[in-house]
Amino acid sequence: MSHDHHHDLDTMDDRRLLVAIAVNMLLTLAQVVGGILSGSLALIADALHNFSDAASLLIAWVARRVGRRPADHFKTFGYKRAEVIATLINLVTLVLVGLYLVYEGLWRLFEPQVIEGWMVVIIAGIALVIDVVTAMLTFSMSKRSMNIRAAFLHNVSDALASVGVIIAGAAILLYGWYWIDAAVTLLIAGYVLYQAATLLPKTLHILMEGAPEDIVIKEVISAMESVEGVSNIHHLHIWQLDEHKNALEAHVVIANFSETEQIKSALKTALKEQFSIIHSTLEFEIDHCNKVCG
Repeated sequence: MSHDHHHDLDTMDDRRLLVAIAVNMLLTLAQVVGGILSGSLALIADALHNFSDAASLLIAWVARRVGRRPADHFKTFGYKRAEVIATLINLVTLVLVGLYLVYEGLWRLFEPQVIEGWMVVIIAGIALVIDVVTAMLTFSMSKRSMNIRAAFLHNVSDALASVGVIIAGAAILLYGWYWIDAAVTLLIAGYVLYQAATLLPKTLHILMEGAPEDIVIKEVISAMESVEGVSNIHHLHIWQLDEHKNALEAHVVIANFSETEQIKSALKTALKEQFSIIHSTLEFEIDHCNKVCG
């Protein structure tokens, strides 16, 4: 029953992503047309930015589909890390977008540009509505997946860019404050780079097969050695298969080989219940000192 519920949730999330992709592609087309009609290069540039959002959502959708493929002889752990790779791709492009915004902001400080007419502001307002809709479609999913979170951050950055265009456009049209366009751009760039910087280390940590951040190795060893019949734990390695699944391998020294199955069962139960380690490979060794000295 729970498997069916999970499958239904995945199907619903996939549909949300497809709707978000379609909406953003239509918005990109509208911005390009609006940019051509108004003569605004800034609006066309924002259309390209929005196209990168649609691309990030498409990458996230493809990665989810690939990640659900079962393990085979070629990928014995399965394909779940496809989502982590997609996260890395989207975060790198997010950093590039942030750096580009910094460049644009600094350039406009020296050469302020007028946002050309109300058409630009109106289309930016429509873009903001679309960005908010996309954010609503992906927000709940972003809490469960760093893959979707990276795409969501792309969308948030674009929404902020639309807000910036509206604010800057209104200020320029009403007061002639050309500098505010650059200031808002730099604020948006700072936010984009900050968000990317918070998620990028975790993504790289998983790809480098680092230990889960919420697990202390000494505590795992202590818990394993407290199992009756275990003399020592060594050559222990813990890593993340993906952002939700942890794995472990270790050498377990025991006093009596006849108790191997009971000890193994107790160890696997302790690892799963205390540390959420769902995959463990244990190699058992006899305690020779205990055997000889005893």
